[in-house]
Amino acid sequence: MVPEQNLLNAVRTGRLSEVRAVLRSAPVRLNDPDGKPSLPLGMACFMGFSDIVRELIQSGARANFPDNTIPTSPLSMAVRGKRTDVVRLLIEMGVDLPPGIETGLTEQEITIAHALALQNAASNAASGKKGNNLVVEEIDVIGCYGTDTQILEADVIRAAQRMNEEKTKDNKS
Repeated sequence: MVPEQNLLNAVRTGRLSEVRAVLRSAPVRLNDPDGKPSLPLGMACFMGFSDIVRELIQSGARANFPDNTIPTSPLSMAVRGKRTDVVRLLIEMGVDLPPGIETGLTEQEITIAHALALQNAASNAASGKKGNNLVVEEIDVIGCYGTDTQILEADVIRAAQRMNEEKTKDNKS
């Protein structure tokens, strides 16, 4: 069987181990040669397999397109499948969110995902790595009882706004 067909079959099962086995077994074309979104990544996004989406992107599958509103883009597939966890993951991995698209996420969730994308891009640039190996620090809320978290939230919002302004400037140039 063709490696690409094996990959599609592995994605359909939703088993990360099978996807990894196919990716290791033979060279697999993860991106469409015509520059269109690939079917394996789109299928994983639509079906809500976050771990497979992450694996495919880290293996080189293209997730960000000039127009992420086209129906076959990974973002559109996740939105159509109502997979907010995958939408959040795609944003965290650097996929541009077109203005006005309904994602099913709150503004706060989108802002946090943008901030994580910015942090991930900075850490990857510093280390020379590709992909998303983001480590998120968890805060023990019970141990922080009585702490004013508005300052922390304001910092995250400001960072996301700066990131959005930079993207807007880059898009205009």
